[in-house]
Amino acid sequence: MRTALITGASRGLGRALARELARDGWKIVIDARDAAALDAAAARIGGSVTAIAGDVADAGHRAALARAAADAGGLDLLVNNAGTLGTTPLPRLADQPVQDLAETFAVNVLAPLALIQAVLPSLRERGGAILNITSDAAVEDYETWGGYGTSKAALEQLSHVLAAEEPGLAVWWADPGEMRTEMLRAAGEDADAAPPPEEAAAALHRLIADRRPSGRYRAADLADAR
Repeated sequence: MRTALITGASRGLGRALARELARDGWKIVIDARDAAALDAAAARIGGSVTAIAGDVADAGHRAALARAAADAGGLDLLVNNAGTLGTTPLPRLADQPVQDLAETFAVNVLAPLALIQAVLPSLRERGGAILNITSDAAVEDYETWGGYGTSKAALEQLSHVLAAEEPGLAVWWADPGEMRTEMLRAAGEDADAAPPPEEAAAALHRLIADRRPSGRYRAADLADAR
């Protein structure tokens, strides 16, 4: 049985992707900061699910996630989905509090790298995969999205280099597109007009199942390829 570790899985894309993989027979380890919401998500996901509440920016929590993956028999897939918008309402770069941006990088860039480092031996042993969730804000010049977009651009470059350094793994960085999520609503966008995260989750499930080559993917393109 394959095991996946998915961060930020109490709602939205993380929960939807966990449900996709659980239905496909995967063992799932999930995390989120809100323990009650995480437990509720675990009940909705079904199957073999281990829920560990905590903050991915905390080293002790990341160690607990790595132990849970080891206890499950080893890790086949790491999904770095947890993230933060940072300062809200989203400011122009001229008004971006630098300390807020440092905290955004801690969650969106440094925490994923640290978690990768923690589980890399198991992924190497099992020829596993890493899926880093990025954004079109990483490559587009959307006004007021500079802080968040810069952090996602850094995650993309990290992923690109990691793919070159770890040829035995599949390393994907994927843009799920706009989704009907609380994060999009917090950004001041019309979240109700966006498609549900289940659509992007189904597309990313296809990416994982097909084990496509390392690289950058858009959920919209993966869905169109079906």
